Amino acid sequence: MHTEMNLEEMKLFFLESSDEDFLEKAEFIHPVDILDVLHEIEEEEIVEKILNRFSDEQVALLLEFEEDEEKYELLTLLSEKRQKNIIEEMASDEIADLIEVLEEEEAQEVLEMLDREDREEIQTLLSYKEDSAGSIMTTEFISIRENKTIIETLNYLQTDAPDAEMAFYLYVTDKPGHLKGVVSVRDIISKPFETKIADITNPHVTSVHVDDDQEAVAELFAKYDYIMLPVVNDENIIVGIITIDDIVDIIQEEATEDIHRMAGLDEEEEVDGTVLDSLKSRLPWISVNMMTAILASTVVAKFSDTITAVVALAAINPIIAGLGGNAGNQSMTMIVRGLALGEIDDDNAKAIFLKEFCTGLILGLVIGTVLALGCTFIYGNPVLGLVAGGAMLANFIIATVSGFAVPLVLKKLGVDPALASSIFVTACTDTLGFFIFLGLATLFLPRLM
Repeated sequence: MHTEMNLEEMKLFFLESSDEDFLEKAEFIHPVDILDVLHEIEEEEIVEKILNRFSDEQVALLLEFEEDEEKYELLTLLSEKRQKNIIEEMASDEIADLIEVLEEEEAQEVLEMLDREDREEIQTLLSYKEDSAGSIMTTEFISIRENKTIIETLNYLQTDAPDAEMAFYLYVTDKPGHLKGVVSVRDIISKPFETKIADITNPHVTSVHVDDDQEAVAELFAKYDYIMLPVVNDENIIVGIITIDDIVDIIQEEATEDIHRMAGLDEEEEVDGTVLDSLKSRLPWISVNMMTAILASTVVAKFSDTITAVVALAAINPIIAGLGGNAGNQSMTMIVRGLALGEIDDDNAKAIFLKEFCTGLILGLVIGTVLALGCTFIYGNPVLGLVAGGAMLANFIIATVSGFAVPLVLKKLGVDPALASSIFVTACTDTLGFFIFLGLATLFLPRLM
């Protein structure tokens, strides 16, 4: 729950409240609100004092909501004994996330705080491919045998459920651990005690493989509104679960990555990063963009005599290229996002192409007509208006077709469509837009002079 205290009031409460008052109220303050207070405090001694008022379990929960890069910083403010206790309270996937961002020496220190069994569990999680289901799952889950009764299951839950990540659903397995089905806690508490778990198990359980891409897993959660899913290995043995809180983080990461890539940025670049990091992120695609711009300018240069003869062409040229580029980026954005969400496949690709083509055609007719009338009125030459309007129509069709085709081609080639589509779509609209407009102008040059 959110507290009604502001940050300053919470800070005073954490520092000056009596132990009795603190124990009574602190557990009801959301970890995010606590972190907001800690982030406002510059003195490490004060942060340490506040952290030491919380139990090991509360600090472990606090770290779950902290950014991975900041977790270790908070942890090291406490004694080594408390660090060990807190690490033991953390979920396995949270520990794995923490270790992944640490230097080798620091990571080893964290691993040494764990007992052998937990250490092996974390190392197994770290061994899974990056961005796979195995890399984001937690191994704290509840599985039950199908031959148990409800009363036996309830007795088991009283001792085991507190350590599980989420206990709304229980996964049913055989002795070796093969996934047999799923049963909800609601079903368990609403049936007679002597009922066998096998009798209320839903065998049609959805699972994901440890090597499945995290983005595909996120799409599955979004499509079916799951709150958790089991993760299985090649033998269909359940090895962990993925919960909705992990998926929210993934969706945010993937969306940020797509936004960065569509702008030609490295997904790792941060707002508060260094100048060198920004240069490494931006320079490669700016260089590619420069090459495509040179190609477009070369086309313009080929028609320099035409532009010299009819100066008005120089004023109209950027209008056609600019509007075409915008139309292409609109189409491309829809297609890139559709590919990311799995909304485009072989079955509907043709229909989507026809929709984009027709959209480009109608937009081109409307905007082209407006441009033609404007040029006729301003320059007093209806032929110039027709040339400009025709070029605009053609460029809008090129824009929407390239906005559709470029992301699909890049995906087929194994290149992330979000990373390179905008540069190539803009290259198409600029280069072909200039060529068509100036080519038509050259063709009708005697009527334009």
